[in-house]
Amino acid sequence: MSEATPGTLETADIGKLLTLLPHRYPFLLVDRIVEIDGDNSAVGIKNVTFNEPHFTGHFPEQPVMPGVLVIEAMAQTAGAICVLSTEGKARPKVVYFMTIDECRFRKPVTPGDQMRLHLTKLKNRRNMWWYKGEAKVDGVTVAEAVVSAMLVTE
Repeated sequence: MSEATPGTLETADIGKLLTLLPHRYPFLLVDRIVEIDGDNSAVGIKNVTFNEPHFTGHFPEQPVMPGVLVIEAMAQTAGAICVLSTEGKARPKVVYFMTIDECRFRKPVTPGDQMRLHLTKLKNRRNMWWYKGEAKVDGVTVAEAVVSAMLVTE
């Protein structure tokens, strides 16, 4: 990661995300990460479109993004900033999504929504990170959870 000017935040576009995460279509659930503050916090963006394959079978008459995919988008955002924070060190071979705690779904996410995935680090111990995540649409919380990720370098 380039040296940030004090008071500025880094970003990661889709090209950078493809280097950080192993996920690809249709399972890459983050389009961009903005406001990256090292591994402390970040805001990921997921533009939800009707063309996504889960909408053909998940309430097709009233399409709703599956809650597990909302949480997965949070986890991918957290995983990406963990990997990004290791630049200049041994590159992890894989990032595992380890736990989901305190998960709550508040409102449905539908095509046309832009989810903003707010992740804040709770703690880091060796190769494990824990984050508090909130998914928001138009500033309203639609889901929240505590997720953890493990980076494996061997």
